[in-house]
Amino acid sequence: AASPSRPVSIEELMETAKGVTNMALAHEIVVNGDFQIKPAELPEHSLEKKVRDIVHKAFWDCLEAQLKEDPPTYDHAIKLLGEIKESLLSFLLPGHTRLRSQITEVLDLDLIKQEAENGALDISKLVRFVIGMMGTLCAPARDEDIKKLKDINEIVPLFRAIFSVLDLMKMDMANFAVSSIRPKLMQQSAEYERKKFQEFLEKQPNSLDLVTKWLQEAADDLAKLGHEMLPPYSSDGATGGASTLCFTAVQNQAYLKLLKWDHVNRPFPETVLMDQTRFLELQLELEQLLLVGTVLLVTFSAAGPALIDVPGFAEKIKTIVKVLLTGMHLPSFNLKESLATVGEKVCSEVNSCLSQHGFTPFSAEREAVLKGQIQAVASPDNSICKLIDSRIQKFLENYLASSHQKSLPAIPGGLSPIQRELEEIAAKYIRLVNYNKMVFSPYYDAVLGKILTKE
Repeated sequence: AASPSRPVSIEELMETAKGVTNMALAHEIVVNGDFQIKPAELPEHSLEKKVRDIVHKAFWDCLEAQLKEDPPTYDHAIKLLGEIKESLLSFLLPGHTRLRSQITEVLDLDLIKQEAENGALDISKLVRFVIGMMGTLCAPARDEDIKKLKDINEIVPLFRAIFSVLDLMKMDMANFAVSSIRPKLMQQSAEYERKKFQEFLEKQPNSLDLVTKWLQEAADDLAKLGHEMLPPYSSDGATGGASTLCFTAVQNQAYLKLLKWDHVNRPFPETVLMDQTRFLELQLELEQLLLVGTVLLVTFSAAGPALIDVPGFAEKIKTIVKVLLTGMHLPSFNLKESLATVGEKVCSEVNSCLSQHGFTPFSAEREAVLKGQIQAVASPDNSICKLIDSRIQKFLENYLASSHQKSLPAIPGGLSPIQRELEEIAAKYIRLVNYNKMVFSPYYDAVLGKILTKE
């Protein structure tokens, strides 16, 4: 029986929540190769956006009113130049001594205040220097933004635009920092996440119940498939080579089960909970790819060898099917109707391609057969769909088994038209699985030790 959970104080919960938040951010950076910091965008009609817009407008209106005074008042403008100076200095590396001297000398706020008091301040000259320095320090992707700044003649809109581009430059710098720390973070984050999970486990002792059930089901699946279930320990208590293979086989089977998970009715195992959304996205991608692969196999089987080697034909069919299956997981999506449309479009493309390359187009009877085969893909019992699905699962299983080897497994027959998409999904999947194993393998080994001893 699971250990009873003890009462947890608000302070402990808050500390745990903070730890989980930090862990989630580190985890995101490590497992998501495309992770980037993006500017926060408030909803269009939200109260926060309205308040922010009102405050910003009041600030810029005040600046404009000061600059229109006779003589102009530069209090706001000097404060802005001070902020710009700090931003420019923040972009510098330790070796940028010359640039640091230039910025400090030109944007000397004490000197600027004296010039303003004596009516000798040339604000346009300072702004031109700022734009030039931004052009020196920005990433190549911001060159066009800097060029647009030079076309703005009015000082207030120019200040606003400068701050917008500076925000983008700060974001670029932050993303560069993220990419730089990722290798180091990879080394440390596994230990960090394991430590945080252990702290959580100590507060909630029954927090491996779902993991235990998940691994037990995987072991049962392998037993049903006829795999030999070896005892996890040899007679002298040391872990044997065969048992290591057995542990790995059960874990791999468990990870494959995550791609067929019932996310609506079944809670996700605790150790992969942080990646539930990612596993769900992979599952949905595979479900769409399964239909695309099945339609392609049916189409090429019907057309014979004539169209297999026609350049670009498979890609065109693939694009049509993908577009027409967009949103297939939404409740409002009608798969049968969409596949009927797919059948019409595919037959049209097949006949057009056959005609262009000197082959006889399909007769009405052959068209009807192909359309019927495509519509039949909607059936859960469709034999071709089941065949493609089993080959996809076998490929992923082999990919898991060879994930630490340089050579990748061969693509099973019939999957070559979707090879690129399948390998992209497999790469994301393996990255998730390997990192999860790195973090939680001690817990999995402990649970599997009990399960396989019982078996």
